[in-house]
Amino acid sequence: MTNRKKILVLCTGNSCRSQIAEGYLRYFANNKADIYSAGVETHGVNPKAVATMQEDNIDISKHTSNNIKEYSDIEFDFVITVCDNAKERCPYFPSKAKKFHQNFPDPAKVTGKEEEIKEEFRKVRQQIKDYCQQFVADNL
Repeated sequence: MTNRKKILVLCTGNSCRSQIAEGYLRYFANNKADIYSAGVETHGVNPKAVATMQEDNIDISKHTSNNIKEYSDIEFDFVITVCDNAKERCPYFPSKAKKFHQNFPDPAKVTGKEEEIKEEFRKVRQQIKDYCQQFVADNL
């Protein structure tokens, strides 16, 4: 077996954006990498993130919300921060990992009617999907 790359997706609470990114990276990497996601805090996996990914036939319902400290012993090849807060608050850990940053809006912060909230989740999901597809094409 080849040397699989290790990718960490980091967000504030590991509940939404990083979970969506983990799902798409797993899908697009197609076993070329080990994908992890974590937060500088843990907020649990957002049920709306699970539902919006299910609409695109990606199952993240078994994902867990993890804290970055749980992965301190893993030597990552890539670390992707998906929100400005995580980039600013990310604790330093010695690593040769190439760091990437893309700030995505937090769909969990949207208020309004249920359909408006669903649309925001779909919009952010598409942004993350496009980013993850390009990331895999460029780096794996």
